[in-house]
Amino acid sequence: MSRVKGGVTTKKRKKKIFKMAKGYRLGRKNLYRHATEQVDKSLQYSYRDRRKRKSVFRSLWITRINAASRLNGLSYSQLMNGLKKAGICVDRKILADLAIFDTNTFSRLAEVAKNQLGISDPCPAAVSSSSDTLSKPEVSSVA
Repeated sequence: MSRVKGGVTTKKRKKKIFKMAKGYRLGRKNLYRHATEQVDKSLQYSYRDRRKRKSVFRSLWITRINAASRLNGLSYSQLMNGLKKAGICVDRKILADLAIFDTNTFSRLAEVAKNQLGISDPCPAAVSSSSDTLSKPEVSSVA
C-alpha cells in the first residue's frame, strides 16, 4: 500500500483555525494548540450568548417600561396588569420603543391601564409644579 501524505489537509485545517483566531492576543493567534483551545471556547461562548441575548434584551425592555410607567404614576406590574385587563396586547419591545420615542402614546396607554385598575391621579398639578422646584437655584455673586 502506498503512503498518503496529509500536508495539504493539515495546512487547510490549521489555516481555518488561525483565520478564526485573528485578532486574539499573544500565542492565541499564532500557536496552533492555544489557538484551537481559544477558538473552541469562543464558539461555545457565542452559541451560549446568542440565546442569552434574548433575555438581556427582554430585561432592558422591562427596565425602560418600568422607568416610563413610573413617570406616569404606575409601577411596571400595575401597567402590565392594567393593559392585560383592558385587552391591549402590545409586546414589551414595542412598549419600550413607545416609552422612548413616543411618550404621548405611552402615557395614553398608561391612562388606559390606570382607568382599568381604578387608579386616579392624586394631584396632577403637583407633577407639573415639581419641575419648577427642581430647577437650578439662583446664585448671588459676591463682589
